[in-house]
Amino acid sequence: MRDLHRVIASEALRRLALLALCAAYLQGGWNKLVDFASAVAEMQHFGLAPAAPLAALVIALELGASLMIVSGFGRWLAALALAAFTIGATFVANRYWTLAAGHERFMMANAFYEHLGLAGGFLLVAWMDLQPRKENQP
Repeated sequence: MRDLHRVIASEALRRLALLALCAAYLQGGWNKLVDFASAVAEMQHFGLAPAAPLAALVIALELGASLMIVSGFGRWLAALALAAFTIGATFVANRYWTLAAGHERFMMANAFYEHLGLAGGFLLVAWMDLQPRKENQP
């Protein structure tokens, strides 16, 4: 059991977990970067303007904050930024309560609550990063 605790407490597993938490933002930011026209179209689809500058800001946030979280540089601030972004984007893109009952509403409700869970994960990362370090931590 002690070995399992060491594995779970290891820095490698911690970074892997942070990378997994940020995976959607790394993938999304990269896809938007290499297909900027689609990123702009996505902003327009949701009625956001000016679309091009907002798309550029989203790319910078998704990639920059994710890299900060994984590297540890300003982790708490980047985690708070992605939590706020995720909550805001969720209320813009996953408004399931506006749809009639059915499959589309079901899927959008799932996405809404999954994104709230992601935001909660980022809030935990920020909270943990701001906790005082214990002397016996690995």
